[in-house]
Amino acid sequence: MAAPSWIRPPRAALLLVLLLAFHLSLSLAANFEGFDSDDLPSAAGGLDSGDEEEEVDLDLPPPPPISHSASAPSPPVTTSTPNPNPAKPTPPNPTPALDLWDEDEFEGIPVPEVVSPDESSAQAEAAPSDPSAEAAAEAAPAPKRSPAELLRAFSVEIACVSFLICFVLNYFTGKRQNEAIALAWATKFATRDSIFDKNFSLLGTGDGKDTPLLLKEGQDVFKFYASGRRFCQGMLATMEMRARHDLLSKLLELVFPRKDTITFEVVMNEDAMDHVVVAVARKKLAKTMQKEERDLQRFAGVLNSAPGGRRWVADELAVVAESKEVAGDMITEAVLDQVLGDKAFEKFGKYFISLHFSDQVAGSYKKVLTFKFVLPDVNNMTEMTRLVALVPYYIDLVGRYKLSSHARSKTEAARTKAAQEAFRELQSARQEALQKKKAEKKKLMEEAEAKLSAEALRKKEEKERARQMKKSGPKVKMLRS
Repeated sequence: MAAPSWIRPPRAALLLVLLLAFHLSLSLAANFEGFDSDDLPSAAGGLDSGDEEEEVDLDLPPPPPISHSASAPSPPVTTSTPNPNPAKPTPPNPTPALDLWDEDEFEGIPVPEVVSPDESSAQAEAAPSDPSAEAAAEAAPAPKRSPAELLRAFSVEIACVSFLICFVLNYFTGKRQNEAIALAWATKFATRDSIFDKNFSLLGTGDGKDTPLLLKEGQDVFKFYASGRRFCQGMLATMEMRARHDLLSKLLELVFPRKDTITFEVVMNEDAMDHVVVAVARKKLAKTMQKEERDLQRFAGVLNSAPGGRRWVADELAVVAESKEVAGDMITEAVLDQVLGDKAFEKFGKYFISLHFSDQVAGSYKKVLTFKFVLPDVNNMTEMTRLVALVPYYIDLVGRYKLSSHARSKTEAARTKAAQEAFRELQSARQEALQKKKAEKKKLMEEAEAKLSAEALRKKEEKERARQMKKSGPKVKMLRS
């Protein structure tokens, strides 16, 4: 049965009803809290794309204002887009979505910081993006500095260069001064018709005419050699100067002063020197020599009085001798008048250091005469003439000297005792060395045994036991019939 015509609504009426329902739903969605009205056209456009036949232009009313909670009012948040021209800042365009922000609806979401136009323009000016401007700033010349600023900036370099220049200049000047003193001494005492030329037949290190008199071993050490004289094998003079060429040493000498010295060492012949051990020096130095020198420590002692009540050395000096007889025979009246007496020592004593004669010197040569003096400067070299004259004088005196029988018996007994002590010391040193060698050998054997296996150790013990039994058994001597 067919339905009546008034019951079936027309198609136009149904379409109008659907459009009216769609319009009401969009208006309700716009009034829902938390949604923007700007999104409505896009939603309407999405629905219109499904229906390609008809296009609907929706004109929706503006949404009602949203009330904010009074518990914690939030400041209005605005965003701005950077203007490419910082000279003319443009006011920011507020977004409707940020104007409708409800902090009760979205809690915990950070609020974007508001950047003012002035700050954005200042940042743009502080960091220019133009590379040509940066290159121009780098290529700009630095401002000129004053001399005072330059001195402060390069003070360390200037000090180092100045020190090097002073060091080089001091090296050459000090070297020249030491050479001048050595040449002045050689000119005065080692040239033709001088003291050493008259007392030695050979001066210098060679036998030619062009042989240099002085041998330079360093910038502050010079040596002179002479030979060809009776009672001695030769004489060696060593001049030790101040280290004038070394700037640091010169600065150190301000605290610990030094003097230029010359030392004469005369090696006597074996048959030309009797038992003589004697030394003369200033009192403090004489005590030091008696403690440090082995021959003075063993055989000699400090003399507190003059032998036989005779005239003696100056009060500043002390004599260390094996006996008073030797001291009295070595320090003669001529020596007292020339150098070691009271009046002579006041005038020439400033250049005197020590005398040391001994036939028991430790070293390759046993019989040696040693003289040590201070070198004067170039202009006062003649003041040590009397001191230099002591060298040939004592060579002849010691070469001719003979001890008395009484003194010789004492000196021989002392030397015999010293020889026995030296032999015992040598034997004890040899025994110690032998014991040390045996201990090291035993230690090596124990280490080797520790590394052996049990079988090898057992074989070694059997071999050692057999050797001991063979050694302890009776000896049988086989005789031929």
